[in-house]
Amino acid sequence: MSAARPLTALRTIAVIATLPLLMTACGYGSESTDDGKQTKVAADAKKLSADEVKIGYFPNLTHATALVGVQEGLFQQELGGTTIKTSTFNAGPSEIEALNAGSIDIGWIGPSPAINGYTKSNGKNLRIIGGSASGGVKLVVDPDKIKSLKDVKGKKIATPQLGNTQDVAFLNWIADRGWTVDAESGKGDVSVIRTDNKITPDAYKSGSIDGAWVPEPTASKLVAEGGKVLLDESTLWPGKKFVITNIIVSQTFLKEHPDVVEAVLRGSVKTNQWINANPEKAKASANAALKELSGKELPAEVIDPAWKSVTFLDDPLAATLNTEAEHAVKAGLLEKPDLKGIYDLTLLDKVLKAEGKDKADDAGLGVE
Repeated sequence: MSAARPLTALRTIAVIATLPLLMTACGYGSESTDDGKQTKVAADAKKLSADEVKIGYFPNLTHATALVGVQEGLFQQELGGTTIKTSTFNAGPSEIEALNAGSIDIGWIGPSPAINGYTKSNGKNLRIIGGSASGGVKLVVDPDKIKSLKDVKGKKIATPQLGNTQDVAFLNWIADRGWTVDAESGKGDVSVIRTDNKITPDAYKSGSIDGAWVPEPTASKLVAEGGKVLLDESTLWPGKKFVITNIIVSQTFLKEHPDVVEAVLRGSVKTNQWINANPEKAKASANAALKELSGKELPAEVIDPAWKSVTFLDDPLAATLNTEAEHAVKAGLLEKPDLKGIYDLTLLDKVLKAEGKDKADDAGLGVE
């Protein structure tokens, strides 16, 4: 299989991915935390083929399937005597590194790091095995400085990281409007300021940025500071759906422990069912998990609008991932990738069939 070789900008990101200021699709920084949380199981519970499964995700609402599934014990119910060890990450590069090193087996992650990780390994390190979330990305601006979309020209707009999912989306939106920006420097008709989501609200308050194209809950934090939602990215996609979080697995772990992977996918599907059937309870559960991980919960003025903008689903929305890769190529941040084989939805389809649901579409990018 041939694979893409990312351009200089993305190669540089790969080299320095462990530095704390680098970001990805929905993280804050790039440090990871082995939170030491290991689920308890009944003494007589039957183990699957592995004693333990190591799961990674972000302490973020777009990763709420993992947050809620662990918090409510829905994954553990499916795993029986196989215990879960969790690690949380604040950026995709560090999660991909952990997957490559065997520090985690399965992870929730955004599309850009999944694409980059797959192409840089020549298609040998990971597979996307399921979907998790769509949406939750907005352009929030200072209403005193920007009153319409055309006013974005000439302004300073933050994105989380050079080449991350939101950065690529914003660069593509800029290009579609006929404006020009140098992707690497961020200079041009719009000044694209790569800013850690953790400090974006403070940058907004200080006036050093005029707005931001960011995921939740950062978008709602900006609104709480007086910002205005100028554009919801979902309106730019067919059916208002685009992938923001997928589930990936180490190819080695998938080959050696398919029963464990299937159990985690069952837990994910059942968690999404529970989230969608009990949105208020699920929101509270996710917030409780965030408080446990970060020491504080999100206030109602932030979590309520943020929660409503994220859709939880099992479909990996493969066609939109392929489009996002095309946008990165168009922006000059990625050479045309060969994504054939990035998906293996065999076990997901098995789980969906058992639940009476239709198969997921891999957009022709599945393993043969």
